[in-house]
Amino acid sequence: MNRYLLILLVFLLPGASSVKKSVSCCGTSATEQFAKLGSIPEFVASHPNPAPLKAATFEGEDIHFATADGKEGHAYAFKTKAKSNKFLLVIHDYFGITDYTKTESQNLFHDLKDVNVIDLDLYDNKSTLNRDTAAMFMQQVTQARAISIINGAIAFAGPKAKIGTIGWCFGGGWSLQTALLAGTHTEACVVYYGMPEKDIARLKNLHSDVLGIFADRDKWINKSVVEEFSKNMSAAGKTLTIKHYDADHGFGNPTTAQHDAVAAKDAYKNAVTYLKSRLG
Repeated sequence: MNRYLLILLVFLLPGASSVKKSVSCCGTSATEQFAKLGSIPEFVASHPNPAPLKAATFEGEDIHFATADGKEGHAYAFKTKAKSNKFLLVIHDYFGITDYTKTESQNLFHDLKDVNVIDLDLYDNKSTLNRDTAAMFMQQVTQARAISIINGAIAFAGPKAKIGTIGWCFGGGWSLQTALLAGTHTEACVVYYGMPEKDIARLKNLHSDVLGIFADRDKWINKSVVEEFSKNMSAAGKTLTIKHYDADHGFGNPTTAQHDAVAAKDAYKNAVTYLKSRLG
């Protein structure tokens, strides 16, 4: 049979639409897959509205830097007093750069001591304490714009920068992507319950190991997702250390109902120990 006729018949047969959908799905990045969860009511409902932090004060400052798409990137930065070429690039969670993000980053800044801590704003000057609005913000993030912001921040850090990354939820997946984009500058990567990269060929380009912090009661970044990530990292010849917690997605955030103080304290201790060992 003529091969062109055969191809035509395949797409006319029942189920052809599902074939086309699977092809489309395979071309979707891990971070885009996670962003699409924002259209699922159950996923949105699994993110309780955070409570505002009272009397929070921060030592950082807003910064702006050029991005390759002709725009500016925004971040909130905690800078060392003495010049340091060590940077921790922080990617915010589902709600954007809130006081929670700044609090975690300020704590990391104090504990890591000689590391600049930069909160990258992938929502372009938007944040919220409303889960429905957050879902909208997350879905509005485009791959191209996010990559421009991240690359702009890497350029801002400079050609001699030693870079670590960390992020939660939405930012967990982007922490891994930032580590990939930073290339040979990457020294460390921490992923808190974020969507892992599934492309083994891309994972082979990682220049650091990864610390993955996951919640066993997470319905979205669940055990099967974590197991697949572990297998893919092994196939890529990369080292992944996984810390499991009997907790829900978002357990690290003390401003939400899903917070687990014991798990959050242990996870943070593990993250700091790991980052110190790689950036120290």
